[in-house]
Amino acid sequence: MNVPSLPFLALPIAVSVLATSGSAFGSTAEELIAQGNALDEAQKTSEALAVYLEAEKKLPADADLLIKIATQYGESMVDASGEAAEKKAGENALSYALRAVEISPDLSDAYLAVAICYGRLLDFQSAREKVEYSRKVKTYTEKAIELDPSSDYAWHMLGRWHRAVATTNPLLKGFVKVVYGGLPSASLEDSAACLEKAASLRPERVSHHVELGITYAEMGRADEAKTAIERGLALPDKERDDPNTKLRGRAVLGELSS
Repeated sequence: MNVPSLPFLALPIAVSVLATSGSAFGSTAEELIAQGNALDEAQKTSEALAVYLEAEKKLPADADLLIKIATQYGESMVDASGEAAEKKAGENALSYALRAVEISPDLSDAYLAVAICYGRLLDFQSAREKVEYSRKVKTYTEKAIELDPSSDYAWHMLGRWHRAVATTNPLLKGFVKVVYGGLPSASLEDSAACLEKAASLRPERVSHHVELGITYAEMGRADEAKTAIERGLALPDKERDDPNTKLRGRAVLGELSS
């Protein structure tokens, strides 16, 4: 039987990094991490990952380093050659993120990294696993917020989760409820509230404004949607996903103007 897929947006990992410089492997873990940070800042994903993995040999139980590795594995999914390689990179990211939670169970960023990894892996799962992964996205994101209410990207993540579930086809929702027990309740109002919170915490982040505008558009709040998206488009690109985020924002603006 062909089972319809549960839609969910893949979400980029956003973990704060310190930009430093360096051109050769350092002899200490700290030097390696500094070099990895500089490579990550330059969006050189594969190079940053290699350096962080070298640092892991010296600091295998450092939760912050494990999150950095999860970040690079997650971002490398877009460059993977084929579905199998993409899924493997996502699974590696999840493994490192879960290790970070195990090592530092009070670290908000660790739970956020796990949530994002589950979101990235949704498209590779069976229908039953999609439902379970979606639940885990919400659970881990809410735990990240509980530990750090000022985590702007955790609020962003939760806002996008609410929109993805709230806009799922009603027939598909009914199928999921009957066969797999359904998903937690979600609403566009909650999506907007979460994304508004994210934008208030870090207004310089492109994705907060664009995604808020997309939620407003889904709610029929066209003027507010245009304002939010245009605010995001006016900001400079700072993160790897910013160009794609802006493309999506422009597409929604075009629909609103037609």
